[in-house]
Amino acid sequence: MKILKGKVVSKKMAKTATVEVDRIIIHKMYKKRVRRTKKYHVHDELGVEVGQSVRFIPTKPYSKLKKWKIIEIEKLQGWEKSKKNKRSKK
Repeated sequence: MKILKGKVVSKKMAKTATVEVDRIIIHKMYKKRVRRTKKYHVHDELGVEVGQSVRFIPTKPYSKLKKWKIIEIEKLQGWEKSKKNKRSKK
């Protein structure tokens, strides 16, 4: 089973979150690292917020676009906590 890790970028729908997954590939001709991003609509029963890192797995289709389910909300690392605190003070 494939487990993906990404960052929540939108939470405007009920029980649905949009998660962005970044991956780095090597360009075949130029041999440079290139970042590719893809967005997934995932089922959310855990109540995630925008900016949190989550892990999700494939599951039965919930709707036309939702075929993934969040299994875990990853804890914030030290530098992410300080970044979040700086934003909230403004």
